[in-house]
Amino acid sequence: MATPSAVGAACLVLARAAAGLGLGPGRGGDRARPRRLQRVVRRRCVAELSREGPAPTPRPLPPALLAPPLVPAFLAPPSEPEGEPASTPPPLPDAGLGDLGLQPEGIAEGSIDETVVVASEQDSEIVVGKEQARAKVTQSIVFVTGEASPYAKSGGLGDVCGSLPVALAARGHRVMVVMPRYLNGTSDKNYANAFYTEKHIRIPCFGGEHEVTFFHEYRDSVDWVFVDHPSYHRPGNLYGDKFGAFGDNQFRYTLLCYAACEAPLVLELGGYIYGQNCMFVVNDWHASLVPVLLAAKYRPYGVYKDSRSILVIHNLAHQGVEPASTYPDLGLPPEWYGALEWVFPEWARRHALDKGEAVNFLKGAVVTADRIVTVSKGYSWEVTTAEGGQGLNELLSSRKSVLNGIVNGIDINDWNPATDKCIPCHYSVDDLSGKAKCKSALQKELGLPIRPEVPLIGFIGRLDYQKGIDLIQLIIPHLMRDDVQFVMLGSGDPELEDWMRSTESDFKDKFRGWVGFSVPVSHRITAGCDILLMPSRFEPCGLNQLYAMQYGTVPVVHATGGLRDTVENFNPFGENGEQGTGWAFAPLTTENMLWTLRTAISTYKEHKSSWEGLMKRGMSKDFTWDHAAEQYEQIFQWAFIDRPYVM
Repeated sequence: MATPSAVGAACLVLARAAAGLGLGPGRGGDRARPRRLQRVVRRRCVAELSREGPAPTPRPLPPALLAPPLVPAFLAPPSEPEGEPASTPPPLPDAGLGDLGLQPEGIAEGSIDETVVVASEQDSEIVVGKEQARAKVTQSIVFVTGEASPYAKSGGLGDVCGSLPVALAARGHRVMVVMPRYLNGTSDKNYANAFYTEKHIRIPCFGGEHEVTFFHEYRDSVDWVFVDHPSYHRPGNLYGDKFGAFGDNQFRYTLLCYAACEAPLVLELGGYIYGQNCMFVVNDWHASLVPVLLAAKYRPYGVYKDSRSILVIHNLAHQGVEPASTYPDLGLPPEWYGALEWVFPEWARRHALDKGEAVNFLKGAVVTADRIVTVSKGYSWEVTTAEGGQGLNELLSSRKSVLNGIVNGIDINDWNPATDKCIPCHYSVDDLSGKAKCKSALQKELGLPIRPEVPLIGFIGRLDYQKGIDLIQLIIPHLMRDDVQFVMLGSGDPELEDWMRSTESDFKDKFRGWVGFSVPVSHRITAGCDILLMPSRFEPCGLNQLYAMQYGTVPVVHATGGLRDTVENFNPFGENGEQGTGWAFAPLTTENMLWTLRTAISTYKEHKSSWEGLMKRGMSKDFTWDHAAEQYEQIFQWAFIDRPYVM
């Protein structure tokens, strides 16, 4: 566990004080005081853990015990004793009651409150409230990602890497997230609370040494580490601008991977470094060089020999493929070229003389990572097929024994109809009355006729081929003949954006197209619609269908990837009565999609009790991040059972 041993000592002393004063369990006496003192003990532990507030009594450690010497330059052998991970702080002797400001006799309610130092009111409420489930075995975990909400986000990857680390930290792990410090002039304020660590390293790659620095913010019990370099400071989005992807993305994310490998060795966060006994969780191609670096440039020198790495594939379609001539720029030994080697099939080559040789970042991680996780069980099977493997299906099939799928969770602090600040009325599974009010408010906002009896269908997502927008185009003329309303929110292909605008003018009382993206609007559409349509050609996990079920909106989806895993087909004749949370159709054809939509529409209009059952079953599903974090912990334990995959 990442909690300093000083915290354990402090809590132990307080517990002993309670027992010595006759306030422990089974001692009788005033029953209000044991509860009061136990609550103070818990709040005191929060105070000890805080990086922001002063400790009640400073107890500086000798420099020799604070942390082992930092690894100089690159890849110096570890200096700590064999078998003693650097991330474990040295034990502290028990302090007396005087050290904690408690008197052995005559403790009064007022005096206790005066001596307690609490990190923040929010931390206090969390500790006093319902106890968080804890992990049986805790790890030092390092997430490496190209994006994480709320700092930088372009899609589901940002949502996952913004929420899963927080869930793991709440379960007792020590968690670091390493990502670039993007400065584009518009989202710079997102890093306002991150401070300069005064640590910098030089990375040997791309024909020279490139200096990067580190910024740090401690938030939600997670160490958020931002790698700073001029290549991350430019207008546009995370990976490109209006002219397309940045031409130096390979360079930018090579720097990220090197910096992520050094961060646990050089950064003193909370008073001590993470050290070498880490679990690296690398996400998509941006971070895929990390397992290769561990195997090729660290373990041969005895560094990170006890660490493990897990590759999380969020979308196999993006693999970080560049010409083979760029391999020497990566700073890897020549003998490791085979790990990243990639050859395009003949049909994908530009001309007859093109050999199709390239380097593939994601392939390198598939080859060298200890375990592989996809963001749903269905997707873990699809990536091993020729249709869904994007050219890596045979390689992934060869590693099927270490390939697992875990469905993403959702942040119920942001996506909860009972507390959502973006929707006009709140509701819950026990009181659905606010759902109809949200629908009427959305119809009014969009300028649609306010008709509660008409099913309102919604779509939220990118306007591109993957999301099946072309199929929606084909069915809209037929669907608009029915008594329905349809709203779409998204941006992407300019031609599809123009189609949304023209369709709105053709069906003024039935169709609305919101070009662009707005988080508050997406919340209001999710809460106000009756049906959410997701005809994605492939969907590794999908989050919108999870949000929809949380809000009592019934999903109609193509049965692929995570959509098939999470949406249970409606069955009015199940063994225990009605079952299911929506409709998942296959194959993906316009006829099949239109037939399934009309089945949902007729159920909404003619079978109100069945529809209410669909809503309540969806709202009762557990898609929280704590549930997903528990499954990740099992993967961590499996990864540490065996020796590192590549030595």
